[in-house]
Amino acid sequence: MTASLPEWASALTSALDSRMGLELLEVSAERVVGRMPVEGNTQPFGLWHGGASCVLAETLASIGATGHGLPDRVAVGVDLNATHHKAVRQGWVTGTATPIRLGSRVASFEIVLTDDDGARVCTARLTCQLIPRRDDAPA
Repeated sequence: MTASLPEWASALTSALDSRMGLELLEVSAERVVGRMPVEGNTQPFGLWHGGASCVLAETLASIGATGHGLPDRVAVGVDLNATHHKAVRQGWVTGTATPIRLGSRVASFEIVLTDDDGARVCTARLTCQLIPRRDDAPA
């Protein structure tokens, strides 16, 4: 993760993010950008795995929704959909999550994933419920 990120975002790392090579590039409630390498995140035919698209999309949007909900609420995903547009064999897949709606109890984001040439790989949408933050929760 990039050192210039908000302190609260640094606390939102997970073992899955690390295992998949997620790098956060920009974090705010209005926009979250991150990327993952294709290498290590492929299906048996050597193509970027659709599940990796879903992990990247859900992670970025959940971080944005949590940023919106803090300090009293955190985000949990309740609905994810993804349309895969293009195969990728190498390089990086970069995702940009932007809010569709930021409410007091629900936040929805559109996430656009692109390859190194800027071609759209996947379009996803995530809806998060904003739930009360427990005292032991990160942030």
